[in-house]
Amino acid sequence: MLTSIDRHDLHKIVVLNPKGGCGKTTLSTNLASFYALRDSPPTLMDCDPQGFSMRWLDQRPDDRPVIHGINASERIAQLADIFKLEVSPDSDTVIFDLPGNVGYDKIHSITYDANSILIPVLPSAIDVYSATRFIAELLLVTQRKRQLAIVANRTRQNTKSFQMLKRFLTSLQIPLIAVLRDSQNYVHAVGQGLGICEMPAYKVAKDIGQLQLIIDWLDQRHMRQLDAATSPRFEHLPGAQVLTPVLYKDRS
Repeated sequence: MLTSIDRHDLHKIVVLNPKGGCGKTTLSTNLASFYALRDSPPTLMDCDPQGFSMRWLDQRPDDRPVIHGINASERIAQLADIFKLEVSPDSDTVIFDLPGNVGYDKIHSITYDANSILIPVLPSAIDVYSATRFIAELLLVTQRKRQLAIVANRTRQNTKSFQMLKRFLTSLQIPLIAVLRDSQNYVHAVGQGLGICEMPAYKVAKDIGQLQLIIDWLDQRHMRQLDAATSPRFEHLPGAQVLTPVLYKDRS
């Protein structure tokens, strides 16, 4: 029997960026695999017609922890309906992997019920410019600053575009919670239907720490909700400051 996605105890994580190729599916699948190892089986909701998350699940070995998959792109008439779907009752977390062509007119409807909103951004001039416009619009439409965080994806050390991204986020007081390095570990993991937390530890030691930073921020969702209700100042929230995680030059 399925249960309503409106459950108050369900952690609803939206992974969103209207620009394609920024790593939404990479982030979504790695979060799903982490929660599958740690908690009850999460639900991975693939809202993208290209179905990359579902393809990843299809390749997932049978002996790995369970992840429930929903091909939401085939079950909803429009993105505004994603919160009307049902999930398995044993899921405490649902991760929405959204497509890259989300229009500004749909932003409010696809984020209003989210507990956490993650925006993966590539540190390139084009991607930073696109993210700048989108985040500004998102804040105007939703007023959900405390639910919003950025994950820099496929980063390289000391690039001008990465510094530009950090300056922009600092000006908006949006937390940059993790910096995922440009590593082949993510490619190898996705090809096997795994997350990097399921890969041999000696291979992914430099990557696990950044994934844990994302989980730490997501685990603060109740604190963020309390902070939003009691204080107008975003800086009061633990972890609200823009982070400067360690970056690595090497690629593996």
